[in-house]
Amino acid sequence: MAEFSSDSVCLDVETIYLGGKEHIVRTGSGSVSVIVYGDPDKPALVTYPDLALNHMSCFQGLFFCPEAAALLLHNFCVYHISPPGHELGASAICDSNPVPSVDDLADQILEVLNYFRLGAVMCMGAMAGAYILTLFTMKYRERVVGLILVSPLCKAPSWTEWLCNKVMSNLLYYYGMCSVLKECLLYRYFSKEVRGNAEVPESDIVEACRRLLDERQSINVLRFLQAIDRRPDITSGLKKLKCRTLVFVGDNSPFHSDALDMIAKLDRRYSALVEVQGCGSMVTEEQPQAMLTSMEYFLMGFGLHRPNQFSGSPRSPLSPTCISPELFSPESMGLKLKPIKTRLSSQR
Repeated sequence: MAEFSSDSVCLDVETIYLGGKEHIVRTGSGSVSVIVYGDPDKPALVTYPDLALNHMSCFQGLFFCPEAAALLLHNFCVYHISPPGHELGASAICDSNPVPSVDDLADQILEVLNYFRLGAVMCMGAMAGAYILTLFTMKYRERVVGLILVSPLCKAPSWTEWLCNKVMSNLLYYYGMCSVLKECLLYRYFSKEVRGNAEVPESDIVEACRRLLDERQSINVLRFLQAIDRRPDITSGLKKLKCRTLVFVGDNSPFHSDALDMIAKLDRRYSALVEVQGCGSMVTEEQPQAMLTSMEYFLMGFGLHRPNQFSGSPRSPLSPTCISPELFSPESMGLKLKPIKTRLSSQR
């Protein structure tokens, strides 16, 4: 895994975000925002969020979890890539600019890695972001050492998703980020348990996400939605991926079947599935503690570990005894990952 050289980047824009720095990287398909956290001499972890989200609304729950922060920030310098126009304070993208394809978005990631002079990186993506990172891995296999995917997409849109995308596209075009559109997006992200109903109020994480959605520029969200809606099926190429892959999916996710299809197509020697009970698509926000133990054992295969002050077992409902022992068998490339299905108790 290549490391960052401190004199390798000429910054266009730099802004401080909770200890991170924003870099605006100009690419062949437009500019993208990258928030960098941590020591650039450490191995790189690249993240990519879902539709209408950025790192604050998609990965904050995971990185604000103390054990996860210890595990990830101890081992990585984190590069949060936002889809074009999804960063905090983004202005509307000009209508005359061509709508990027999913291939364009994947190529942007390559340009970001080259901008920071990164070699092979670890990747973490959620839903549409997981699709983009998987496509990037297929196109540039030598640049990825491992994938952590949350409720990933891998097929072309189903009829149900296609219809939902059309409804959201029309709402974005005619009404912007209206209340109906926000409900469609929250259904995409969260389980009904945290979205609430007439008798039960919605949870704090849903309220926070709803407020963050108000900050999105509707035209920018529409452009990303159009790219994702036109995505091709990439399942035929999954078997050729040799990097280790850890897949999380909530059993209430609209993309649950996509995740199962994906794990079925991946090479069983290098892939594993963790299915989280009572959770929607965005496990990183709804049940981040459910990811800890699996991620820790997954990263052990790369020689990575948590610092000594967090040497005890993570406070996670997923204990090592819940996972097949075969998942932890050392191989020449690290851990040998087998497909597993792990049920977690819902944690509120």
